[in-house]
Amino acid sequence: MKRLHGTGVALVTPFTKSKEIDFKGLEKLLIHTAKGVDYYVVMGTTGESATLSHAEKVEVLDFVKKHNPKKLPIVYGIGGNNTSHVVQSILEAPLKGVDAILSVSPYYNKPSQEGIYQHFKAVAAASPLPIVLYNVPGRTASNLSAATTLRLAEIPKIIGVKEASGNLEQCMNIASKKPKDFLLISGDDLLTSSFYAMGGAGVISVLANAFPQIFQQIKNHSLNGDFKKSALEQFKLLDINGPMYEEGNPVGVKIVLREMGICEEYTRLPLTTASKPLQKKIVGLLEPLKIKKG
Repeated sequence: MKRLHGTGVALVTPFTKSKEIDFKGLEKLLIHTAKGVDYYVVMGTTGESATLSHAEKVEVLDFVKKHNPKKLPIVYGIGGNNTSHVVQSILEAPLKGVDAILSVSPYYNKPSQEGIYQHFKAVAAASPLPIVLYNVPGRTASNLSAATTLRLAEIPKIIGVKEASGNLEQCMNIASKKPKDFLLISGDDLLTSSFYAMGGAGVISVLANAFPQIFQQIKNHSLNGDFKKSALEQFKLLDINGPMYEEGNPVGVKIVLREMGICEEYTRLPLTTASKPLQKKIVGLLEPLKIKKG
C-alpha cells in the first residue's frame, strides 16, 4: 500500500452556524490540503464522526470522492466497540473508490489483548478492503500492545497501524519486528519526523488540515535522510500543537481554519467552540507561521 505512505490528513467536518454540514467549506478544505497531503482520511475522530448520522457520514464520503482535486487515495473510518456492528457497518458501507478502512481499537468496554485480537480478526475477515488499525489509548481506555499489533500484522488484510499511544518504546518494538510492508503510521503530529526516522510510513495528521505543506517538507527531508531539516520543519508546529487539544479535537484546528478563511469554527455538542481565551492564544500563535486569511 505505497499509496498510503506520507501524510494522511484526518479531515475535519466543517459546519454552518446551524450545525449543518458546510459542503462549501469542505470543498475549500480539500483544495487546500491537496497542496501537500498524500491521502485523505474521512470520518476519523477529527471529523467528529461520533456526532454524525450514518446518512451524513455517507454524504461526506461521497462528497470527498467527487471533489478530490488530485484524486488522492481515501481511507474511511469504521470502528466501534461492538464487533458485530462494525462488521455490519463495513458490509453496508459504500466502499467503491475507498482504498482502506481505518478502524479504532474497541473503546469503553476495555477488552483483553485477546479480545482486541479477535475483534480485528473478525473485522478483517469481513472487510473487502485493507484495514489500518488505530491505537489511541487516551480515547479507548485500553492499549493495543506491540505484541498484539505484531500478531495482527500477520493477517494479510491488516496492512498497518496508526499509533497514537505516544509510547516511542512501543512504536520502536513494532518498527523493529513488523513485516516489511506493514505500515507504521504516527497518530501524533509532533512525532512525525521520529516515525520516519525509525522506518515509519508517515502520519495521519490533525494539523495537516491547516499546514499541509509543512508536513510535505517533513516528509521530503526525511525521505532524503536529512532529519535535521525535517526536525526544523517539525519544530514550527511545537508551540501551536498543544492548544489544538486544550478543549477537544477538532476545536483548536477549526479556529486556525477559520483564520485561514477555509471554514467556520463551529462544532457539534458535546464539543463547543473554543473559548475566547483559547481563540486569542491560537490566533497569536499563528503570527510566526505567517498565516494569511483567504
